[in-house]
Amino acid sequence: MGFRKHLIPFMFLVLSLSACRAAQSQPQNEPASQAESAQSQELTHIRLPMGYIPSVQYAPFYAADQNEFYQEVGLELEFDYSFETDGVALVASNELQFSLASGEQVLLARAKGLPVVFVMGWYKDYPIAVVSKTGQGITSPTELAGKHIGIPGLFGASYVGFRALLQAAGLNESDVTLDSIGFNQVEALAADQVQAAVVYVNNEPYQLQALGYQVDVIPVADYAHLVANGLITNETTLRENPDLVRRMVQATVRGIKFTVTHPDEAYTLSEDYVEGLPAVDETHRVAEVQRYAALYQVDPYGYTDPTAWENMHALLTEMGLLTEPLDILAAYTNDFIP
Repeated sequence: MGFRKHLIPFMFLVLSLSACRAAQSQPQNEPASQAESAQSQELTHIRLPMGYIPSVQYAPFYAADQNEFYQEVGLELEFDYSFETDGVALVASNELQFSLASGEQVLLARAKGLPVVFVMGWYKDYPIAVVSKTGQGITSPTELAGKHIGIPGLFGASYVGFRALLQAAGLNESDVTLDSIGFNQVEALAADQVQAAVVYVNNEPYQLQALGYQVDVIPVADYAHLVANGLITNETTLRENPDLVRRMVQATVRGIKFTVTHPDEAYTLSEDYVEGLPAVDETHRVAEVQRYAALYQVDPYGYTDPTAWENMHALLTEMGLLTEPLDILAAYTNDFIP
């Protein structure tokens, strides 16, 4: 009986030591923090130039990050909001693999021999518009004639979109008075420094309405089908690492889908990225996200329309920004959308 009383503790000790040695020899039993560290080391770091300050407009990317859509495909994103960052140039030189850009930037870059390629449509509609206070009588492109119009500058999407409206109305730039006012459209209109301003359709018109002004908006998308904002990469990445492109597009499209179907949650997730984002009720959160989501390319998600590329090429040629025809088919691909 005494032997059994001593045997049981001894056997328990042997089994315990054996279990400890087995646990030490099996990596799957390592502490959770070590496992998470090993997993994080496997993620591919992606620095993504955004082109603007933190904003709810980037809700699809925030949602994809917070819901770990990027992490699930082995990616770790860093959002770059620096205005001085030229995402197109960095992607073209293969210093970065991805950037956000609009269609005209891709064609103008390729005209300079820069090998950038558009791989996913984020916006379906070109997001530029002309806005004016109600009462100015500026409700269609033809009514721009003779008007004093503010514009950020004679460059970029604002200028291209404005020229598309003039083209739709059969007007020349000399038919209007253009004033380069920087990104002060709201202030300039509020102070009646200009009669109308070139803006982003999902931004400044809402700011003016929040200030109590009634406005008339002329969206470029109502008159011209052009390539809007999307995700670009370069020919080297497409050739050498197409799986990276596929994973990046896949996760981003999931973020867009989530934002469209869960606008309330998408707004809430954006609060971690946008400093000072107002804490508003569900109705306002949904409305805020939906005014951006109305521009998204959703049918199918991520698709870029060949006709829009042809239209953009023709417009840039008419503006004199393209002097020789480009191989449009080399500028974009739909091969990576889900």
